[in-house]
Amino acid sequence: DFCLSRGLGDVYKRQRQLSGDDAYERYLQHYAEHHSDSNEPPLTKAAFFKAWQDKKWTGIKRCC
Repeated sequence: DFCLSRGLGDVYKRQRQLSGDDAYERYLQHYAEHHSDSNEPPLTKAAFFKAWQDKKWTGIKRCC
């Protein structure tokens, strides 16, 4: 039973990574590890997702 629940947990974690659901948590972890000496606080969840969407959908998104 432990292996099954661990396996399901791994699948859930991977699904969140692929869908971007854990992007804010990964951002906060990165911020804490690499920008802890910054005078600015990390982005709020709403500001983070707005910046993420703007980056994703702004500019030319084609090959030619």
